[in-house]
Amino acid sequence: MAKSYYSAYLSHFLSFLVAQFGVGAAAALLGGKTLKIGVPMKPDFTEFVDVKLNSTNQTIQNQVTGYSIDVFKAAVSYLEGLGLHVSFVFEGFVDREGKSAGTYSQLLQQIPQKYDAVVGDVTIVAKRSTCVDFTLPYAESGVRMLIRVRHNRHLDMWIFLKPFSWDLWLSIITFCIFIGFALLFMERNAKKDERIEDSSSRKQVAGPSIICLPIAQAVLPERESVAKKCSRFVLLVWLGLAFILMQSYTASLSSILTLDQIKPSYPTIDSLKRDHENVGYRCGSFVRDLLRDHLQFDESRIKNYCKNKDYRDALSKGTQNGGIAAMFDELPYIKVFLKKYGSKYMMAGPTYRTDGFGFAFPLGSNLTSYFSRAILNVTQGPIMDEIEDKYFGNNQDDLQDQYDQISEETPSLTTQSFAGLFIITGSLIILALLVSERCVWQRPVMLAKSLSQRLSSSSAKINPSLPL
Repeated sequence: MAKSYYSAYLSHFLSFLVAQFGVGAAAALLGGKTLKIGVPMKPDFTEFVDVKLNSTNQTIQNQVTGYSIDVFKAAVSYLEGLGLHVSFVFEGFVDREGKSAGTYSQLLQQIPQKYDAVVGDVTIVAKRSTCVDFTLPYAESGVRMLIRVRHNRHLDMWIFLKPFSWDLWLSIITFCIFIGFALLFMERNAKKDERIEDSSSRKQVAGPSIICLPIAQAVLPERESVAKKCSRFVLLVWLGLAFILMQSYTASLSSILTLDQIKPSYPTIDSLKRDHENVGYRCGSFVRDLLRDHLQFDESRIKNYCKNKDYRDALSKGTQNGGIAAMFDELPYIKVFLKKYGSKYMMAGPTYRTDGFGFAFPLGSNLTSYFSRAILNVTQGPIMDEIEDKYFGNNQDDLQDQYDQISEETPSLTTQSFAGLFIITGSLIILALLVSERCVWQRPVMLAKSLSQRLSSSSAKINPSLPL
């Protein structure tokens, strides 16, 4: 809300300058000089800023490219469309040997003594805002934990029980016993049928073994176990229930075993500190202060790495072998890493918010408001999508979702999940019982009819004049 109000204010302010005082007055704010812009020298993650130095003189750069550079040039193009000519030259922040001359914070401290502005993947943080003014962010950011995925974790010996909750297991056992007693009750008079006196079915319906009949029928459905048609109907209903339960069990167990293979080794920051694990950060990044001051890691456990390959090697070694258990970095850098090594690594833990990447100008500079408005128009236009696709591809959001959606726990199926199925099955079994044992409920009906006829006969004898 505040950012929208601020952006609207900047747009109206610049429009007012151009409308009231003309383009020349607005252009005068630029000082009529060529801006000397400092850019960070990076050994890796050159997708953001890539400084190519002269082969003969390592202090002179031949070309500066990258995501941040293209966004800056797009912002300049927007300003030139308003009639504001901006002349600039890039200069790499390097020493005499052509290597980085310091951290990002040290680069910002060169404003305005050495540079008129700094352009690059510079994160907007509170400490840095005391020496420079930042534009509105052109890229969102945040700090997360990068860990190596542990495969083939030791499984619990009772893992096969996890797909169903205990109440569902008890419900299934209870239902099997209920069906067994229903079959026993319906088949109790089967011995009176001469046709099955010597059949194998006669052996199946005798004794307590009938209780295990539902399970046996689910395993060996082709066996002729019962004699009555209603009993066979009950078994058919039970087979349908068993089929659904077995399919659900298989799917749930497969899900548990699959997710178990990609469960992170150290999913919480507390476990890292408790186990005295080493953690890492990117060279020159403010993340070191975050780890030490905010997350309160022991400084002796904090290590810095400069390249993607260094991240990978350190995470592969682990703390025991001189590496690290987790790497903390900003989301744009982690996405670049995962795009290259994503099969064995993933993000975990909470996101520590930052204000994103921005361009830096001297305190009180009028250029800050100009470029902030230009950034708003660039980021909200189609050119931003083209720049992102050029350097990162168009699958960054999908990659983020892929790892964020991994769940550490798969809930077990409960009785509530199959309540409707149990109700339907139970109703069908009760209906089969009523049909099978019609003699039970027909006897009271016949008795009532007989009693009614006797009462009618008695009334006729007492009053012979009454017509029958």
